[in-house]
Amino acid sequence: MAKLTTDELLDAFKELTLIELSEFVKKFEETFEVTAAAPVAVAAPAAGGAGAAAEEVEEKDSFDVVLEAAGDKKIQVIKEVRALTSLGLGEAKALVDGAPSTVIEGANKETADKAKAQLEEAGATVTLK
Repeated sequence: MAKLTTDELLDAFKELTLIELSEFVKKFEETFEVTAAAPVAVAAPAAGGAGAAAEEVEEKDSFDVVLEAAGDKKIQVIKEVRALTSLGLGEAKALVDGAPSTVIEGANKETADKAKAQLEEAGATVTLK
């Protein structure tokens, strides 16, 4: 088997949908018994209440993209849902018709923001949870 370069791997990943890439990461983590999650630094509590306040503020690293309403341009929203997921036409239409519904689960901040922007551009009402 020929060894792939980093650029060749990146090109292959660019062709995957978000769901396919997520499934790949899960399989990679299982195969090599690793995690792709960034390490979390633990801060020692400071004198007074500052340490407790810092512990309460926790950065959220996993977001769900929830379609609240399709809006006037339902067909455009269905097209965007299909582009963001690996759903077929009927499945994407059912998801849009069943709003509110989750389009993407467990996405990182950048991916979730990009998906939200694409869906809103198509005319949908979207929230991140």
